[in-house]
Amino acid sequence: MRISAEGLTWSVGGREVVRGVSLEVAPGTTAGLIGPNGSGKSSLLRCLAGLRTPDAGSVSYDGVDVRGWSARRLARRAAFVEQSVDLESELRVAEVVGLGRTPFRGRWGGASATDRAVVAAALERVGLTELADREWRALSGGERQRAHIGRALAQRPRALLLDEPTNHLDVKHQLELMELLGESGRTVLVALHDLALAARYCDRLLLMCDGRLVAAGTPAEVLTRPLLAEVFEVDAEIGTDPLGRLAVAYRGAAPAGAPARSHSEEQDGNRPGGRDGNEKKEVSWT
Repeated sequence: MRISAEGLTWSVGGREVVRGVSLEVAPGTTAGLIGPNGSGKSSLLRCLAGLRTPDAGSVSYDGVDVRGWSARRLARRAAFVEQSVDLESELRVAEVVGLGRTPFRGRWGGASATDRAVVAAALERVGLTELADREWRALSGGERQRAHIGRALAQRPRALLLDEPTNHLDVKHQLELMELLGESGRTVLVALHDLALAARYCDRLLLMCDGRLVAAGTPAEVLTRPLLAEVFEVDAEIGTDPLGRLAVAYRGAAPAGAPARSHSEEQDGNRPGGRDGNEKKEVSWT
């Protein structure tokens, strides 16, 4: 499913949190949404998922404006995974994952054989089959996050929108989750703090700052030394790791008062042989 936005703006308390964002995520693409805390990533995701109504602009799925769609219709096309969900419940893990089948049931309908099969498959995909009968409140933070991802998969959506889904996961499960998303065959838009994960697993990156989309492209086009200095205020080295993959290494915070580069200078620096010396080179990890 293709996800598009045009001139998307959303405000709260008179402050624009998302400012005139236009974007497109192609079908089957894994796109990473990156940016500092407070840059508007979570609010943008909620607007794209239909959970917030923008003040201006539009959101389209496969070229169709979703304004006015019912929650059920939206949920059959896109699943949203919160950054964290504090839910104290006596529900079992399988029942939490089964909530993903709600958009496909009648008001009084119980779980069908298809629902049960879909939930079982989702539990297996997120590695929670053995915990299916455990109470939700007995789970660790990471297990809860995987259960919510299982719930999203049980929706059988055409697109997955995830807000920092790796936050509560250990390294193994972070890698497994990103591999799962990439192999899902769905359109994926995932907000990430970890630029190493973004560089390794995302086809394209969308960089936000102060509510605006300031860069979009391949990881190599977006993860540049000038942009990271300007947006994240870090002094970074862009290169390749020992396995030949794009990598980001940090020298530290960007020097205070460092002059900001103009957009034209950034474009020059992003060209092969650009004057910022940002061509790929191997990063030392020793």
